[in-house]
Amino acid sequence: MAEVRTRGERGTPGVGDEREGVLGRRYRALTLGIVSVVLLIAFEATAVGTAMPVAARELHGLGLYAFAFSGFFTTSLPAMVVSGQWCDRKGPLAPLSAGIAAFAAGLVVSGTARAMWPFLLGRAVQGLGGGLVIVALYVVVGRAYPERLRPSVLAAFAAAWVVPSIVGPLVSGTVTEQLGWRWVFLSIPALVALPLAVMLPPLRRARAEDEGRGAAEPAPVPPAGPRPDPGPRVRLAVTVALGAVLLQYAGQDLRPLSAVPAVAGAALLGPAAVRLLPRGTFRAARGLPTVVLMRGVCAGTFMAAESFVPLMLVTQRGLSPTLAGLSLAGGGSTWALGSYVQARPRFAAARERMVQLGMLLSGCAIAAVPLALCRAVPPWTVAAAWCVGGFGMGLSIAAIGVLLLDLSPPRDAGANSAALQVCDALSTILLTAAAGTVFTALGGGSVAPSATGATAHAGHPAAFAAVFLPAAAIALAGAGIAARLRVDDTRK
Repeated sequence: MAEVRTRGERGTPGVGDEREGVLGRRYRALTLGIVSVVLLIAFEATAVGTAMPVAARELHGLGLYAFAFSGFFTTSLPAMVVSGQWCDRKGPLAPLSAGIAAFAAGLVVSGTARAMWPFLLGRAVQGLGGGLVIVALYVVVGRAYPERLRPSVLAAFAAAWVVPSIVGPLVSGTVTEQLGWRWVFLSIPALVALPLAVMLPPLRRARAEDEGRGAAEPAPVPPAGPRPDPGPRVRLAVTVALGAVLLQYAGQDLRPLSAVPAVAGAALLGPAAVRLLPRGTFRAARGLPTVVLMRGVCAGTFMAAESFVPLMLVTQRGLSPTLAGLSLAGGGSTWALGSYVQARPRFAAARERMVQLGMLLSGCAIAAVPLALCRAVPPWTVAAAWCVGGFGMGLSIAAIGVLLLDLSPPRDAGANSAALQVCDALSTILLTAAAGTVFTALGGGSVAPSATGATAHAGHPAAFAAVFLPAAAIALAGAGIAARLRVDDTRK
């Protein structure tokens, strides 16, 4: 482990100046550039999440509501693997640029859709772009910053969610109510120019510095063994994505014949996922495998639950899309706070504990959400619970990212970052799809005549409880698994 840290420090420009911070002269432009990319992603996530219930209802696609979220993560799976290999071979600049372009194109497709299936296609294109971007961002952090600054950069990523989490739902809800949900999707691509303009110049300079430094320094000793061929990993990722699609389709079409795609999907997904992720991931082997697994447990449970929070508040408690979206806003602020706390130097030796505490807080928050199904419980209870859950996620997600970079040699930073994000996306896909299946089976996607003669959503409250409570149980179980993050032998 000491060797990994030393190699990472030697390969980073300017690490000799221990006083330089992420906003110091050397790193300021790059930090502002990559944080602006996260800011764009954050605004899209909070704005689109607020508009999604209205979009699904107007496109007559409430039964496919879960696909609007899980479809994004499904297509991101192969894109993440491609991005990891692309970054390791050519650097992160090209994947970042291509990813942002695909992300914007997907928003346009969804915003112009006249039916639910074209809408889902747009979300799938967004997923391709998101998969390319998120892995490339992690590689930038691992390559361009010394180890001492990485927790602060990841904390800055979390801080970039604060303003969008507050402003995004308010703006999106107002636009949805006054102009229509389509304007939410079609206005965001106009914001792409800002992160590109800020990000590209410092990344080009960083690449030029790397190339100049590589020409001036002696060639490093090549690592033992050949670098693995990326082709099989991409094929495995495509296989996992195909298996996930079949499982989601079977879950939304609850007929006896659906057992056929369900079995086929499981047969494709299971073996491919085992080979795609680090060996020992699914048995929580100590160290890197558990780091990757915990990212999936942490993100999957929270995101699956969050996908249904606005829908529950709109359909069960009668809140407007704006108020329903704002119920999640506090979670973005406390997420940034949790990430800031874990980045403090005094907690550097206790990041495994940070993950455990974060999972406990997240699990308890998710378990508290269905209390709002009771009319005697005020709707703001959800907002309070999500603040607690957001703080827990800030502790967990950022600490897991730091642990991954600590355990990754420079030559494997892209592949390991891709594995982390693949597990994140795969868990979110499966848990959201499972939640959608249970939600639909219990009548969550049904409609009934309203007093005005129009149709209105009339899902049973039990359908929502069946989404939140299992997610909470898995999150709480993850707190126990997090004890296996520590690898004492590699830290000596």
